[in-house]
Amino acid sequence: MKKFFKNIGYFLLLSIMLSCFDPSKPNYQYFPNMYESVGYGTYDESEAFPNGIEAQLPVEESIPRGWQPYEYDNSTEGYELAKVELKSPFEKNEENLTNGKKMYEIYCSVCHGSKGDGNGILMEREKFLGIPSYADRDITEGSIYHILMHGINLMGSHAGQVNDKERWQISQYVLKLRNDLIK
Repeated sequence: MKKFFKNIGYFLLLSIMLSCFDPSKPNYQYFPNMYESVGYGTYDESEAFPNGIEAQLPVEESIPRGWQPYEYDNSTEGYELAKVELKSPFEKNEENLTNGKKMYEIYCSVCHGSKGDGNGILMEREKFLGIPSYADRDITEGSIYHILMHGINLMGSHAGQVNDKERWQISQYVLKLRNDLIK
């Protein structure tokens, strides 16, 4: 009789254990968010922080990694100041000119042309008219860098497309093109 009750006890224990078993998910979830993640949107409201979405925004006055602060304003005064004061920290050599040419062909030649004469493919197709030739402009490496940072007139900023070194390399190459046009 004891054996009978013992077998019934084992059977009930086994039944209870198997009744909770679900093959689609583990029985014990120590960290349930690892198995069934909660979907959060980037700028969703959050109860986790006192100010809602504040924790998901960068800290005020922080500088993104790799970004160099630029102290010249996006104004005529800033342009003129950059034109006079701003000098390239990189030496003018074949490597910088080669990379500057490569970046120029990607970002600039569609408007300004491969020679810098203002006859790029967008000018030929009459998408933009009046693109200046570098020969007609009084430009310096600082003014070119400033325009690449902030843009001017219809030309937008290229600060998001090319990094600091690439902007200086493009500036060196544009000055080379200008000198070739003037000769």
